[in-house]
Amino acid sequence: MALLTVSLALTGCAGGASDSGADQKGLSAAKPAEGAEGAADRGYEADKGAGSGTSDAKQPSAAPAQQHIIRTAELSVEVEDATKALATARRVTEDAGGHVANESTERVDDTYVTSRIALRVPQDSYDSVLKDLAGTGKLLSRKADAKDVTEQVVDVESRIATQRASVDRVRKLMEQATRLSDVVTLEGELSRRQADLESLLAQRASLKDRTSMATITLELTEKEAPKPAETEDRPGFLEALSGGWNALVAALAWIGIVLAALAPWLAVAFVGYLLWRLWLRPRRTARRASAPAERPAEVPPTEPTTRSAEEPGASKD
Repeated sequence: MALLTVSLALTGCAGGASDSGADQKGLSAAKPAEGAEGAADRGYEADKGAGSGTSDAKQPSAAPAQQHIIRTAELSVEVEDATKALATARRVTEDAGGHVANESTERVDDTYVTSRIALRVPQDSYDSVLKDLAGTGKLLSRKADAKDVTEQVVDVESRIATQRASVDRVRKLMEQATRLSDVVTLEGELSRRQADLESLLAQRASLKDRTSMATITLELTEKEAPKPAETEDRPGFLEALSGGWNALVAALAWIGIVLAALAPWLAVAFVGYLLWRLWLRPRRTARRASAPAERPAEVPPTEPTTRSAEEPGASKD
């Protein structure tokens, strides 16, 4: 069982010769595990030689590979009527054997229409379809790209052939196996190799679709309608009166907003003024009025008068 597992692990998608050698190891390892069944051993040896020959026969011959190219293009065209141009693009594509992949149409500002459409056309009709689409209006921009994937296609084809041969060999081993453990191991290996084969087939289908059908993205835009010229007219009397009235209303509204914002502060200030007016001010006035009555009368000092010697009527010594 261990030798069979190792031999299956060594087999894979590396090439037809390596897969054939690994299968020979798997058949040789299965013989001692089955004991005395000589007939089954001889059957394994016979199938081993046949399988090896089949593997060599399925190897792809060295032949010049066909060139595979993926073509894409983007066009931007200005047209008079986007709806009619879109119908023309569909007709040209269908006449060439292609189809519409997706479409997006939008009306901008109720003045003009823009449309973006992706077209798939055969490679043979690629150039002619591009020419017809560019002629639907005024060509604004054009971008074309060609990618050579020949090596990738050849590699995928070779891997598919090798993987198919590997799957066939595992199936033959399952038909010849007699032990349950060998059958279980081979079933797991077969499932893994079939999953790898399906992945390769999906890659080949994708490459075939992109190399056989070119993709053209077409953007159609209508010419934007010119805006009417704005005339400078002087305002009339009623317009001026209306403007002044609106300005007055706006000013009054702003004044009301400012007063509403100041209302709490004005209320607090008014309450403070009332307290000062009705309570603090009378008390201070009464205190000032009673202050002179409480103080003792002060007698102003008198200056001594000296009589001069020359004063008339003075006594002489």
